[in-house]
Amino acid sequence: METEIIAQGGQLAAVANDFSLISLFQRADWVVKSVIVILLLASFWSWAIIIDKFFRFRRLKGQLNKFEDVFWSGKSLEDLYDKLGHRPDHPMALMFASAMREWRRSSEGGARSSATSVQDRIAKVMNVTEARELDRVERFLSFLATVGSTAPFVGLFGTVWGIMNSFQAIATQNNTTLAVVAPGIAEALFATALGLLAAIPAVVAYNNFINARDRLAVRLDGFADEFQAILSRQMDEGKR
Repeated sequence: METEIIAQGGQLAAVANDFSLISLFQRADWVVKSVIVILLLASFWSWAIIIDKFFRFRRLKGQLNKFEDVFWSGKSLEDLYDKLGHRPDHPMALMFASAMREWRRSSEGGARSSATSVQDRIAKVMNVTEARELDRVERFLSFLATVGSTAPFVGLFGTVWGIMNSFQAIATQNNTTLAVVAPGIAEALFATALGLLAAIPAVVAYNNFINARDRLAVRLDGFADEFQAILSRQMDEGKR
């Protein structure tokens, strides 16, 4: 009997001294468990967005480079527009297609449309297309910003709650040894670590993607200005 009691005590001590991640989660209070689950889900979704945006921006850069090479190769704008069809697959091609579509409609109107009004309409449709495409590129980036700003505080909430449980254990058992408070403190610090694990990649990725978005916007603005200048020149030449 005494041997069984000693064995059970040894097993309990081994469980209490097990600080593996799974063991910490299993021993945690339901509030701390909820915090851990929320942070794990936020981290998983953040990484899904990060991977998706990384390949999206990489693909966009290649598509824009390829389109600009064709655009500045001296090929006819009408031929390029006909080749693109009605379903361009990247922002710059969409801006080009929307401007060409408006230009064709205005050309069909003949003398009823002045050059100034045509240029204004082309500028507007390109601006609208650019804004819509940039909004699509920015989709889900706000989630990364939210995770980056709130995850450390969510983890801190779990930490505070775990430390409160440790103090309650001290008061209940009237024992201040490290063996009493160590499990609760470990669970609390685990929540803090998860908060930082979710926040740091989200903040770094958000800043990089916003910079990439800004570079894309500058590139699209430059293309819009250059393309409008080309159309304006062609309209002036058509009057002569």
